[in-house]
This record gives sequence, C-alpha cells and structure tokens, in this order.
Amino acid sequence: MTGRIHRRPRSSPGRPHPQNWRQRIGEARQTLSNIPAAFRLVWQADRKHTTVMAMITLVAAGLPLAQAYVAQQIVDKVVAVVQQGLDPLTGLEQTLPWLLSEFGLITAGAVFMQLRSLSEHILNARLSNLINVTIMRKALLLDLHYFEDAQYYDKLQNARRETNWRAMAMVNTVFSAIQHILTLISFTTSLLWFSPLIALILFGATIPAFLAQTHFSRLRFRLLTWHAPEFRHMQYLEYLLTVDTAAKEVKLFGLGEPLIARHQVQFQRFFYEDATLARKRSLISMWWGIVASAGYYAAYGWLIWQTGAGVITIGAMTFYLTIFQRSQSVVQTLFSNLAQLYEGGLFLNNLFDFLALEPRISDGRNLPVPRPIRQGIEFRNVSFRYPDRAEWALRDINLHIAPGEKIALVGANGAGKTTLIKLLTRLYDPTEGQILLDGIDLRDYNLHELRQRIGVIFQDFVRYQATARENIGFGQIEEVANEARVRAAAERGGADEIVRRLANGYDTMLGRWFENGAELSGGQWQKIALGRAFMRDSEVLVLDEPTAALDAEQEYEIFQRFRDLTAGRIAVLISHRFSTVRMADRIVVLDNGRIIETGTHQELVAANRMYARLFHLQAAGYR
Repeated sequence: MTGRIHRRPRSSPGRPHPQNWRQRIGEARQTLSNIPAAFRLVWQADRKHTTVMAMITLVAAGLPLAQAYVAQQIVDKVVAVVQQGLDPLTGLEQTLPWLLSEFGLITAGAVFMQLRSLSEHILNARLSNLINVTIMRKALLLDLHYFEDAQYYDKLQNARRETNWRAMAMVNTVFSAIQHILTLISFTTSLLWFSPLIALILFGATIPAFLAQTHFSRLRFRLLTWHAPEFRHMQYLEYLLTVDTAAKEVKLFGLGEPLIARHQVQFQRFFYEDATLARKRSLISMWWGIVASAGYYAAYGWLIWQTGAGVITIGAMTFYLTIFQRSQSVVQTLFSNLAQLYEGGLFLNNLFDFLALEPRISDGRNLPVPRPIRQGIEFRNVSFRYPDRAEWALRDINLHIAPGEKIALVGANGAGKTTLIKLLTRLYDPTEGQILLDGIDLRDYNLHELRQRIGVIFQDFVRYQATARENIGFGQIEEVANEARVRAAAERGGADEIVRRLANGYDTMLGRWFENGAELSGGQWQKIALGRAFMRDSEVLVLDEPTAALDAEQEYEIFQRFRDLTAGRIAVLISHRFSTVRMADRIVVLDNGRIIETGTHQELVAANRMYARLFHLQAAGYR
C-alpha cells in the first residue's frame, strides 16, 4: 500500500489537451460563453440582490476618479495657502468643502462595500442551494444505468466540485470586471491626455502576468478534472473509516491504518502534481509582478521629473500619481478577473455537462395504468444486456403472470432474477422484446403512475436515518402523515410490535447517525422495509429476498400470512429459501439469464431437474 508515487503523464488517452492557439481560442470562447449562464443561475437564485449588486457596481466605478480629483484639489488649495501666506483658518475654510467631499466619497465607498458584501453573502447561500437542488433533481431524472456506471460518478464529482462558489465567483468577478473597466476608461482618458507612452507602459506591463495566470488556470482545472476517480476513491475510504455500518469490520479486521495508507497514496499522487503546478505558477507570477512594478516606478520617476520641471503642479502630480497607482492595480485586478472568469467557466462546463445528461426511460404515449389489472403481465421475447456490456443478462424470456397470481423466481446468483424485476419496474427497458401490462407495452404508460402501482422491497433495501413513521411511510410519501395507513402497513409487514417497543413509538429516530436514534437488528430493519412495501396501494408486489434477515420463526410467521397479505395482487417473490418459494402458485427457475423450468413446487421436484437438485441440497443441510 506504500511505495513510490509516480507522476502522472501530462497527457493520456481520453484527456484532450488543446495544442495550438486555434484550439485554445476555441476553448476560451466556449468557456467564457458560460458567463451568461452563470448570470442566469444567479438571477434565478435571487433577483433583488443581483440587481442591488449591479447598481452598486455602476455607482462605485466612478468613485476612484472622483477621489483622485478631490485629492488634487485639496493639495493645490494647501499649496496655495502656503505660497500666499494666508491665515490658516482661511486656508481651512477654502479646503473644508473638498475635505467634506472626500469624506463623503470614502463613506459612500464603505457603505457600498458593506451592501455588496451583504448581497454577495445572501446570493451565495441561495445560489449554492439552487445548484445543489438542480443537481439532485437531475439525478432523480436519470436512469438506473447511470448509477451503475463509474463515469457517471466522475461527472457528478466534477459537477459538484467547486461549482457552487465558482458560479457565484464568476458573477462577482463579472461585476468587479465591469466596475474596473468603467474605472479604467475614466483613468485611461486622463492618462492618454497626459501621456500616451506612460499609459502604454503602465497597462502593457500587466499583460504577460494575465496570460500566465490564464495558462495555469487551465492546467489546474485539468488536474482536478483528471483526478476525479482518485477523489472519489478518497471519499469512499473516508466514508468507510467514519460510518457506523463499516466500523465493526474495520476494527475487527484491523483495516484502519491500511485504509488510511491507501488514502494517503491517493492524496500524495494528487498533491505532488498540484504542488509542482503551484510552484511554477507562483514563480512566473512573481517574475511578471516585478516587471509590472518596474513599469510603475518608471512612470513614477517621469512624473517626479515633470513636476520638478514645473510642467504640472504638486496637486496634479498627486492626481496622476493616484491614477498611476490605481490604474496598475485596476489593470492587474481586471486581468486577474478575466483569468478567474476563464477558470470559473471551465468548472461550470462540468456542471452543464452533467445537467446535459438525458434519461433513456420516457413515458411513451403517457397512458394511464389500468385499475384493476385484467389480463396480467407478459414478458414477450424479452432479452436484455446492461449498457456497455457484451454479455446478455436475460435472453428470450417468455412469461405470463395472471392477475392475482403469486410467482417465485429461483436461480443461482447472477441468473437474472433481480434484472427481471428491474425491467418490470422500468428501471431499465428491454434491449429486445416487450413487457406488456394488459396487452400494452410498459413503455406506453405514464412512468410515475406505473411505479406508484408497484410495491417493491429489494434485498439491499435502504435503512433510512429517519423516524419509524417515515421509514414506513416513505413507501407512499403522500400518505406519510396518515397515521392509520402507516400503522396498518407496519402491522402487515410485522413491524408493529417492534415500533411499540421503541421509546417514542413511531416518532423514534432509527439508526445512530442522529441524536437519540435507536438501532435495530437486521431482521427488525427488514420488517420495517416490509411495512414500507405494504404502505403502497399497489396491485403488483415485488419481494426480493424479503425474509433474508429473519429467523425461521419470524419467516414462518410472515409466510403464514403471505396469501392474506398479497390477496388480490400479483406477487413476484425472489428467494433462495425453498420453504418460502413453495408457497407461490408457480415457480420460475432461471439459469444464465434464461427460463429453464416453470411449475409448482411438487411438479418441479417430480421433474428432477435443476430445481429438484437445489431443493434436495438445501433440505440436506437441515438434516
């Protein structure tokens, strides 16, 4: 787990790097085109404070020139008082209006700064929330295959990384850039009138620094984007080392330090490249900063010479010196703004790339789901393989499930049982063939309504860190406040006795993540999940290993009531326990994605094929 950290090559397949100036200009154009999109996001987050920031930007842009002019007047008035030998009180009276003007300008600047800071704070909070909600809603729309694809998580990682503050930073930077551009226009007008050569020296000396910053911004963005898998791996290791579900094994197997060592290997790999890039950026920036300072002091010396020669007054020298200082600062800030805009635009590309993902599952003709189901469900020549995989998960499946029929799916792990359920619930669509509900393809029904009509408990059900009421009520979220319905679902799933023993009943927090939470055993959690499945008013009930965590007595209790619990419904049951599946009307045996047997328990045992062999193997274990 330890060893030498090898530096990642600068380029690798699948990581395009613009090599010529045309490609770079194209990349810059595309990146900066995200500025309007960033403004739309901020405007959507909070229109009022966006408007306030825009108004402050326009007003604040004129303050520096006004302050420089007032400073010139104050100095010239003081010099005149000294040269004319006027009474100090008279001199103060002549200078006082300009002093008050400068005080007013400085006060206005301070007020504007605080108003802008307040608006920025509120906007940042609302924009962060908007982007997070937008990402979550996009994830809700995406099909299950995205969540089973590592590249999706890389895209999600990149979309989330720094996007919240980058979008706000881009808007702040644009406002800042507009303010500095307007200020620079006023300064430039004065400097060009005074000396075009000095204006060229002051402004030109800052251009190389801007180009260097832009170059390194692009390199840092690529570094962060390329390392998305490593960042996800680090987050996963952090999760393992800090979450309750993994704590027992981590401690008992002594995984702590080895996992931390793996975490550090990933960190060091990124840190080496990042630190190298940061050193180069600092060195180049320092060098061009010295060049810019040299230009400023050359202009400064020339200004002193002009004042000494009597070409301009001391007040004028103060005015131009202030403009010199402010101009270079404004230009440097403006170029820095542009570099930040470029870097922020690169990160927003990640967000917009993620939001551009499109689901493959659609509503088709958007037909209403029939109630009640009259003809049943039919798999007709259904074959399926997962995206980006060559092998078939299901092949040539033909199966009819009559209304109210209870069927069990049996087969080894990987035989295709859960995949068949994913197709039935339209988490995926068949690659070939059709699944019909009352003679109509599932793809033609309203997707939300179809899923509302199917109650499901998967083997890897979620243990929500929420109240017992919510853990059950989430099965029909619209009815989570319906006390009678929640209690009835808990009773049908066998969870009512568990909840009655909890300190606060249905209002008890389950899990240990939050204060006063109660942890349950695996079997207790499974009964809660069963209650969640029964919460839904559905005509199709899917139970994937519903008793896997229950002991023999609890399992017997559940299945003594199995027919009552599923009365009037189609029930699809997946289980490895033959004591469970024999209660079904019909048993379907799958092997390597194909149906190889179907019949009742007695029929399949009599056939003496795969089902009979598995049944006898399991029965032998109890002798």
